[in-house]
Amino acid sequence: MKMNESKSITDRIIALEKLIIHHKNLYYKGSPEISDSEYDLLEEELKSLDPTNYTLSLIGPTNINTNANAKIYHSQKMLSLNKTYDLNDLEKWRQSREVVSTFKMDGVSCSIIYDPNGKISLAKTRGDGSYGEDITSKILWIKSVPKILNSVLHTEIEVRGELYCNELSFIELSHEMEKKNLERPTSVRNIVAGLMGRKDHLELSRYLNFVAFDIIGPKFNYEIEKYYLLENLKFNTPKFNLLKSKKEIEEGIIEAKNFMENGDSQIDGLVLTFNELKLHQELGETAHHPRYKIAFKFKGETKIATIKEISWSVSRNGILTPVAEINPIQLSSANISRVTLHNFGMVNAYKLKSGDKIEIIRSGEVIPKFIALIESADGEFSIPNICSSCGHRVEIKEIRLFCTNINCPARKQDQILNFIKNIGIEDLSEKRLEELVKKGLISDIPDLYDLKVEDFLSLDKIKDKLANKLYSSIQKTTRVELITFLSALGISGGAVNKCEKVVKNGYNTLEKVMNIEISELEKLNSFAQKSAEDFVTSLKSKKQIITDLLKKGFEVLPYKNNYNGKNNSNTENDLIKNKKFCITGALSEKRSIIEGKIKELGGVIQDSVSKNTDFLVTNEVDGNSSKFKKAKELNIEIINEKELIDLLIYKK
Repeated sequence: MKMNESKSITDRIIALEKLIIHHKNLYYKGSPEISDSEYDLLEEELKSLDPTNYTLSLIGPTNINTNANAKIYHSQKMLSLNKTYDLNDLEKWRQSREVVSTFKMDGVSCSIIYDPNGKISLAKTRGDGSYGEDITSKILWIKSVPKILNSVLHTEIEVRGELYCNELSFIELSHEMEKKNLERPTSVRNIVAGLMGRKDHLELSRYLNFVAFDIIGPKFNYEIEKYYLLENLKFNTPKFNLLKSKKEIEEGIIEAKNFMENGDSQIDGLVLTFNELKLHQELGETAHHPRYKIAFKFKGETKIATIKEISWSVSRNGILTPVAEINPIQLSSANISRVTLHNFGMVNAYKLKSGDKIEIIRSGEVIPKFIALIESADGEFSIPNICSSCGHRVEIKEIRLFCTNINCPARKQDQILNFIKNIGIEDLSEKRLEELVKKGLISDIPDLYDLKVEDFLSLDKIKDKLANKLYSSIQKTTRVELITFLSALGISGGAVNKCEKVVKNGYNTLEKVMNIEISELEKLNSFAQKSAEDFVTSLKSKKQIITDLLKKGFEVLPYKNNYNGKNNSNTENDLIKNKKFCITGALSEKRSIIEGKIKELGGVIQDSVSKNTDFLVTNEVDGNSSKFKKAKELNIEIINEKELIDLLIYKK
């Protein structure tokens, strides 16, 4: 290598070191100058030039207060994660092992210590991985953090997780900060770090959310057991799955992309962890990251764009979604001319309008979206007061703008399109649907099943073969599984994972789902009062559509669980029916599935042990938990998971 080339590389390495440290410190102060993807590119370049450079192993800010009183030691390091963007690289790391996947929340990691009585004793940031800063006074403001654990473990435990801000909370927080004459946050991405760094207005922390992803103290054999215990202790957890194959991982990536596009909070990929904890011990850690855990991230690119105008499209639930028409730009190898602005609340918070310069991002090949206002243009901010599709008035509900006309043509068309996509009707595109609507051949979902071959022949460029194929594709969907049917209806808050959660918790027939009460739904993990109300209200509004589909010969198949490969179609089980079960400790199967099967067979789930309890289900051999001890005292039968499954598959 020539001397000049060597000096040039050395100079670049030094420049990259300074840039990475500079931007890392700004990020942890809550005021980043560049996007996460731009920062990742700096690290990747340095890694290619100097793979062992010390800067790559730095965790957290490098300029935190070095006063010993301001720092708190982590007894077990809070390391950063190694990352990959390539599925093949991920598979090489996995080596066919089982992994637990969770959404990678875009926020700030923290640790919460609970004393042996189940009370919070300390909370701290990740900091540099070895030392964090005390944020106990801020954590106590956050509603989703349990202040006293509902089940005392009689030992000190540490719960680690992510602090983040969802869209609704961010908008409410922005309004409050303006009222207090505080600087308004520039984006959802940096507000959490900003609040954690504040020395005043601690009450603003109440707008943040917390999800738990690790628990230290109790003994486990599998990573998945941690999440079951965290759920039992009433912590919110990120969406998690046990994945055993490349196909399941690909499905998990698709699910994450869908959440990136439609979710109410920001994620930037998946975290995957080996399920067997003995592997964690064997593989160990580097100074920077654990070898048993990795982040799969979506490559993203950000750019500055100028808004030409804002249009509002109407969704199947009547929500008016703002879309910015921008001067065309190249972003992540695609020509971009339209950008989602999320919702009315986001447009209103930033007073977005024509001429504004905004920062946009495209990652994971999903729809580009707005992330920050860079420069506000002159002119008046305005929002529509009537629906552009039907002319009816619109109304504001929290962060969304709604068309008040339930028969709005655009709303109806989006409902039908959502049904077509989710129920599995092939080749019936949005363009063909529009043509069917314009010709008056279809106006609602049930009309799909009245279409004849000749109706398709009346469409532009449709010949006999395709017309017959479209007709056949529709007819094949008249016999469908319950979860698929519910997700196709377009229930508000009824994404596939929510519908699955409802069905697998014992509401395994259409009749049971239609009779579900808000109070029952609230008891299920991931359903708060508001989301439960939305789900039930929206479901009831679909009653006429469901009735009409059933009249046309539609068959919705009930959900059935299989255990140990044995099919149990018997819905009356004398060993389960009317028996009361309490479950404690970790199970190998998802607790929601086990509880759902018990309910399906007529059993009752209890949260605590009482004299009326028939069975305590636990994998503990000689447990120390309060439920185990109470069951012993009351002489209640204690069975393990295998014994429970034997009961579940019992046939008369």
